[in-house]
Amino acid sequence: MSTPVDHEEYGPESRLLPFERGTDGPRVVLVGVDGTRTSLRAGSYAAGLARRQGAGLVVVFVSSPAPYAAMMSGMVAGAVQQTHDELAAELRAECRRGAEELGLPVTFLCRRGDAYSELCKAADETRADLVVVGSSEQAGHRLVGSVATRLVRTGRWPVVVVP
Repeated sequence: MSTPVDHEEYGPESRLLPFERGTDGPRVVLVGVDGTRTSLRAGSYAAGLARRQGAGLVVVFVSSPAPYAAMMSGMVAGAVQQTHDELAAELRAECRRGAEELGLPVTFLCRRGDAYSELCKAADETRADLVVVGSSEQAGHRLVGSVATRLVRTGRWPVVVVP
């Protein structure tokens, strides 16, 4: 079971409005980022949309352990964890900068586990009205399905997939 590793909020305080999913545009836009080009484009798109709609932005960074992680030596596992921490720090700093520049309430969540499961949990926890993700650049996902495809098929939130 994965637990939230980190939760930080930046920018102005979000407006407290009664919760009502899907009315008058999104109030909470959630975006999944992992440091890839498409996820960073998705983050930019989501930030612009949240700013224009007067919504809050929730940025979720999910570190998915490799399937062979249990077989890694301590030194390799430590290097993988260091890479995760460095990427999380870069994304956190970018969120803080964006919140200040755009005057946008931003919540940064850092999770560990399966990206699809963690994005679903975060969307439910934050009562997201919209989920934004980047399209997968991996060829195999055309056959087995990407996180974006799985989110669309779930059908619980409107999903925007940014190329």
